[in-house]
Amino acid sequence: MTQETTKAATALPREIWVLGFVSMLMDISSEMIHGLLPVYLVTVLAASPLTVGVIEGMAEATAAITKLFSGALSDRLHNRKVLTALGYGLAAATKPIFPLASTVGWVVVARFIDRLGKGIREAPRDALITDLAPATARGASFGLRQALDTVGAFIGPLLAIGLMGLTGNRFTTVFWVAVVPAAGAVALIVFAIKEPARHGDDRKSRPALRAADLRRLGAAYWRLIAIAALFSLARFSEAFLLLRASALGLPVALTPVALVIMNVAYAASAYPLGAMSDRIDRSVILSAGLIVLAAADLVIALTNGWTGLAAGIVLWGLHLGCTQGLLSAMVADVAPEQLRGSAFGVFHLVTGAALLGASFLAGLIWDRAGPTATFSTGAMLAGLALVVLLASRRSPLRRG
Repeated sequence: MTQETTKAATALPREIWVLGFVSMLMDISSEMIHGLLPVYLVTVLAASPLTVGVIEGMAEATAAITKLFSGALSDRLHNRKVLTALGYGLAAATKPIFPLASTVGWVVVARFIDRLGKGIREAPRDALITDLAPATARGASFGLRQALDTVGAFIGPLLAIGLMGLTGNRFTTVFWVAVVPAAGAVALIVFAIKEPARHGDDRKSRPALRAADLRRLGAAYWRLIAIAALFSLARFSEAFLLLRASALGLPVALTPVALVIMNVAYAASAYPLGAMSDRIDRSVILSAGLIVLAAADLVIALTNGWTGLAAGIVLWGLHLGCTQGLLSAMVADVAPEQLRGSAFGVFHLVTGAALLGASFLAGLIWDRAGPTATFSTGAMLAGLALVVLLASRRSPLRRG
């Protein structure tokens, strides 16, 4: 991080940092579980790769549908913190289900409830960040939150690897330890976040998400949603990175290394690229992210060794750094203030539905044609998304 970006980060509101640390703690918990869960499903519970894809896709779709309603509700209630805390609390409360699960059905229940919590919290949280962040530092604010979130996403798998080694590959012990940081995240958001007053918050106007409100979101917003949906079709669940590592012979206890590598690259790039997007056209960085995603898919598809796999996973992490916080900042750019929660809710709904389709497709292709065909298809979809994004640059993706 350069001196300029470091200075910009320290100037951000304290609550932006707190929300970042909340995300970091919850991701430590989640990735301790999810870094092992695909392999646990396949090797212990005898699930197929298609089943893994369906579970992951359904879980993310559940979160996406919930985000639509929680975002709109946060606009009506004029309170984003309560819903954000509720979502984190529900996710934390369901972590003990994972070590208790003895069948695939129980894992489905656990993932469903966990993602329900994610769905409740994310649209209000993103709208809260938009309310808190200076308009000239939205990219930096979302980038910082994403970077801290991703720090948790590589600490979690590292802890999982260490605990698997110490316990002789006892999955359930790792899952139990994951309960602790989730509880810490809930405590932090309850006691360390103060929601700001919003302009025009007279408690008299409580907009519902109606057709008229959808029209108020504007043409630039809907163009962005279309691009984000196509992008999500090209980016299936990271569970398939873990399955690829396992298929190449990586020992079960070390499969979370794939997530560690990915998230180091993700965390290192998310904030600098977010801050850069405050100074240049965000779509330039988003285009670069799609190019990197296509390259990552091709490298992972064609490799036969761990070195090539590691290179592909690094590229996958870089593409996340180019795109995830950036898409949220772009939504913040075009969303009307009184409909920010709804705007993020619709955004997450559409991209989640696309991710459901992508994960199902990836699992189906993997079952029928193998990993090479799966990742090659991802590369083609990323290329298609890039063509659409470049064509859309003739129309602005910022509000006035």
